[in-house]
Amino acid sequence: MDFNFLNKKANQNTGQNKGKKGKGMGNFGGSIASTVIIFMFITAIYLAVSDTGKVAPEIPISDLAKSVSIGEVKKILVEGEKLTITYQNDEVKTSKKEVGSSLSQTLFNYGVTGEVLAKTEIEIKNESGFMFVLLNLLPFLLPIVFILLFFWYLSRQVRGAGMQALSFGQSKARITDPNDKNNRVTFKDVAGCKEAKEELKEIVDFLKSPKKFLDIGARIPKGVILTGAPGTGKTLLARAVAGEAGVPFFHLSGSEFVEMFVGVGASRVRDLFKMAKKAAPAIIFVDEIDAIGRTRGGGFGGGNDEREQTLNQILVEMDGFEPNDKVIVMAATNRPDVLDPALIRPGRFDRKVLLDLPDRADREEILKIHAIKKPLAEDINLKLIAERTPGFSGADLYSLMNEGAILAARENRKKVFQFDLIRAIEKVMLGPERKSHLLSKKEKEITAYHEAGHALVASVLPYADPVHKVSIIARGNAGGYTLKLPLEERRLQSKKEFIDDIAMSLGGYVAEQMIFGDITTGPSSDLQVATNLARAMVTRWGMSDIIGPIALVSGGGRSQYGELIEKEYSESVSTKVDAEVSRIISDGLKSAEQVLTAHRKAFDAIAHQLIEVETLEQEEYEKILTLHGIVLKKKEIITPAPVSI
Repeated sequence: MDFNFLNKKANQNTGQNKGKKGKGMGNFGGSIASTVIIFMFITAIYLAVSDTGKVAPEIPISDLAKSVSIGEVKKILVEGEKLTITYQNDEVKTSKKEVGSSLSQTLFNYGVTGEVLAKTEIEIKNESGFMFVLLNLLPFLLPIVFILLFFWYLSRQVRGAGMQALSFGQSKARITDPNDKNNRVTFKDVAGCKEAKEELKEIVDFLKSPKKFLDIGARIPKGVILTGAPGTGKTLLARAVAGEAGVPFFHLSGSEFVEMFVGVGASRVRDLFKMAKKAAPAIIFVDEIDAIGRTRGGGFGGGNDEREQTLNQILVEMDGFEPNDKVIVMAATNRPDVLDPALIRPGRFDRKVLLDLPDRADREEILKIHAIKKPLAEDINLKLIAERTPGFSGADLYSLMNEGAILAARENRKKVFQFDLIRAIEKVMLGPERKSHLLSKKEKEITAYHEAGHALVASVLPYADPVHKVSIIARGNAGGYTLKLPLEERRLQSKKEFIDDIAMSLGGYVAEQMIFGDITTGPSSDLQVATNLARAMVTRWGMSDIIGPIALVSGGGRSQYGELIEKEYSESVSTKVDAEVSRIISDGLKSAEQVLTAHRKAFDAIAHQLIEVETLEQEEYEKILTLHGIVLKKKEIITPAPVSI
């Protein structure tokens, strides 16, 4: 049994941060194989056409004269010197007459009189003309013509492979035509991220009317870099800028620059910027730029590293822009911390646009956009769905609406109901239900107490988020899950909330130990979540009284200039950190144990109900708590002083 307890996704984002090898040779080899097959096919046709069947026997002209004299010959076909004789019994034989003499004269010389010859049908076929010559030359010309065509076809393939080799250094960018109405995206198609859209409207204004900026001496930023968590709409927003401005949009990924040959990436960069300048005004969009824009000098690949050569060429091209080039370079990454400082300095990517995860109002607007082409039932409440999806990105919300439509279609319904979207939330979060994953009676009991432990601790502790659902039905990798959601949107989280979250994570561990006197593999993911959270409190957020307000973890073990940092703090500090993490975990275990011991009757009641019905929704769950005297408390709302984050 493996358990993944579900917390608010926004809290998990605090630590968060798509070769064509041998294609030309494959095509060439395939062309040779197809050529050989065609050659065999044409040869078979030629042999079939040229096959005249059974070869007629040839007789001397003297035998022909005797046969004519006695009346055995029905017909004689004359084709030049060749004679085709058909006998009365339909037997066919051939013969040859003398060159330059007629058939009648030849037969007369052998004693055939005119009266006898007149009784035999004689047909003379004209042997002159183009067709006669062609038919005689065709058996010789056809193989020669075919061989010539064969070598021409091969030479064409070789030339194509050569052209492909010459185009190896050309840009692979995909171009979106501004006149393509089907693929056009505008700001109306992008919900939320209001501040980001305001920042990018200036880019649109410059591309539409650059004169008013240039006349006043203003220079539009050469580069705009979009940063944010995965799925927040960086690529979609870049396409919206191109759609609003009505300019060509050159789109490619950072990994498409890099090949196994040094210099290819730099060549593609030069070709890309050359294409964009010809199509100006235009937008170049490089997705996942961290694939080539990582800090240089890290000791990987040496000075001739292909990635570094590509990055150097991008820096040169961006510095080479003129103010009136009207070419904007946009890039997207969810790892801005690893980018080279020279890439994000003023004059290159000097405008940074941050895309946050959408809040409740933005999520509702995003859901409305994704629901446009879906027939919704009358009970649909997108506001409620937005409230139940804190921490969801735009991509998650798209997947939610799509999964809801799939669930409705699977059940042969013509409309999407609210129940479909509620189920889709859990499917996007945890994966599909594994109804075939049947638990034994013992495992079902362990899972029920495990989830009851999580839920009860979360409901009793004052700073933990309220429970919305408890289930022991397996989903994805989770044998069961407890769904808890915050009462309100928040950007900050306090130390007390983290401590209660750690205790809630350890509730399943304590429950198994308390009820069964043993521990299973179920709490493995819980222990990992709790340990990571406790370590982050000590090393990142200064929430330890022993260590103090010190950040012991920097950006990925590197300095601001990209040098590797082997060790970020001393062994003595490391010992203190481990001790503090252990203390926080120990306090969480004690807190969870106190809650489950003090409310043992409610604990047992929740577990027994889960064994019986397998899933408890919020209303049913809270009824059990109320019956056992547990007063549901709202979390204390903490309003911190304004700080710079």
